[in-house]
Amino acid sequence: MADTTLRTPEEVAKILKISRFTVYELIKRGELPAYRIGRSMRIEAADLEKYKQQSKQGVASATVIPAPEKNTLPLTGLILCGQDTILDVLASHLEARLNSNRVLRRYIGSIGGLIALYNESVNVATAHLWDGDSGEYNIPYVRRYLPGRKALVVNLVYRIEGFYVAPGNPKGIADWPDLTRPDISFVNREPGAGARVLLDEKLRQLDIDSSLISGYDRKEMSHLAVASCVARGDADVGIGTEKAAMQVENVEFIPLQKERYDLVMLRQNFIKPEFEVLMSILRSAEFRREVDGMGGYDTSRMGEIIAEV
Repeated sequence: MADTTLRTPEEVAKILKISRFTVYELIKRGELPAYRIGRSMRIEAADLEKYKQQSKQGVASATVIPAPEKNTLPLTGLILCGQDTILDVLASHLEARLNSNRVLRRYIGSIGGLIALYNESVNVATAHLWDGDSGEYNIPYVRRYLPGRKALVVNLVYRIEGFYVAPGNPKGIADWPDLTRPDISFVNREPGAGARVLLDEKLRQLDIDSSLISGYDRKEMSHLAVASCVARGDADVGIGTEKAAMQVENVEFIPLQKERYDLVMLRQNFIKPEFEVLMSILRSAEFRREVDGMGGYDTSRMGEIIAEV
């Protein structure tokens, strides 16, 4: 059985004989899974051991989609899976309402989150996965990655996905085929991330070989990391959300597509008190005003059940 002991970043730093700042960087890059409890971060001993073993083998854990062991949830509380800042705000509202129940955060991409939900190592996943065949967000992937499970898809927000470029867009990057130009360097997201899925689906539709894109295999683990890479001049273009562009200086945003960012949960859990609290927060005017005030989000369908799959 997996060791579910939770360690602080400082404890992990002592075990690995590195600085705590390096530990936070590993968490930020997605190489070391972590939970947020209030304002503190915690790392499961089992995840730390897995990171150590993969490091010995020369394989970075961030290059694979994690498949957590089944039935590792705490007895009470919620584990929210996803990377958007809005989830930190949601977690703080939940903590204020759930009293002693813990609210944990797990920073994994969309496909990894659905796999974790299937394995019941998280109980709320997030997804922004576009299917090029149907033009639909999330529902085709929920059916694919939660076989035999009845799930609810609840809207959190709508966001804009697009390109990050240098101020003034000096290379005139405007659309997907521009990524293949020999004078363009690209920075990508990791496999399983919603932005990576959007890119791959667009390339498939346009019959563009990814090997023609310089930097396709270069991966960053968050929208902010991609935007920062472009801002530093380490790449000409990357893909991510408008919200991240608003948080990074020296980046211009080229909008491409409006996406639906949803919460996914198992229907068997929906009647539990903590999920009732979750839905009441999503449907509250207070929470919607707070998210609207952050900018970069469309909350018009927040809390609406999009589908029962």
